[in-house]
Amino acid sequence: MAMDVVDYEIKGAEMQFVEIELDPGEAAIGEAGSMFFMDPAISMEAVFGDGSASQGGFLGKLMGAGKRLLTGESLFTTIYTNNAADKRRVAFAAPYPGKIVAMDLRQLGGTLICQKDAFLCAARGVSLGIAFQQKLSTGFFGGEGFIMEKLDGDGMAFVHAGGTIVRRTLQPGQTLLVDTGCVVAYTPNVNFEIQYVGKIKTALFGGEGLFLAKLTGPGELWLQSLPFSRLASRIFAAAPQRGGHKEEGSLLGGFAAGGLLGGVLGGDDE
Repeated sequence: MAMDVVDYEIKGAEMQFVEIELDPGEAAIGEAGSMFFMDPAISMEAVFGDGSASQGGFLGKLMGAGKRLLTGESLFTTIYTNNAADKRRVAFAAPYPGKIVAMDLRQLGGTLICQKDAFLCAARGVSLGIAFQQKLSTGFFGGEGFIMEKLDGDGMAFVHAGGTIVRRTLQPGQTLLVDTGCVVAYTPNVNFEIQYVGKIKTALFGGEGLFLAKLTGPGELWLQSLPFSRLASRIFAAAPQRGGHKEEGSLLGGFAAGGLLGGVLGGDDE
């Protein structure tokens, strides 16, 4: 199956979405539940795996669905096909605050490895697979586990990450140390290893954990400033833990609010 060449526009600031323009007969694939809106005459079809040519036949589709299951994604993706005689548009929204990045796989050598939840949508023909971590230490302590997503093809793919996304180009032998959860995607020639921080006190009280990701070039690397796991942990820490209400502000303000509420509920003694 030839890659569809699609036009697109990324809109929004903190909560972005990508709007893809489809010529007659063109199609896009989207992660389950990512569709935002679409024009009439665009058909939706849920398929096993990604619907690429490499998954022809029942066995190929079953293997493709199994790969997605290993990465923690849904067994299905949805194909959006333009059945009209003119151009139509379909949009896909990010699941949480962050940025959407357009990845031209043709310019990246045809393959991109990314974290399990990064894929949002792509042009029809892009293949979604899995990439196994080569080293046990990377799999155990790399923040993403043994299995990451692999995008293959020469079309456009769109990935999403939290906060601000930074792209770095690593020269041969150049190394960058990164928090393990902040790695979004990288090209296959980047070497991904795990490095121990070296000091117990720093590991226990520095707030960065015991390990850092060590990435060595050559290759391209994308980083996120706010991993979803970090955002979720902050929300959980701020949420009431025992059914009460957590007040913000000073201790004096809490006493004042409590006294005022007691007066209202208790009534006037006079």
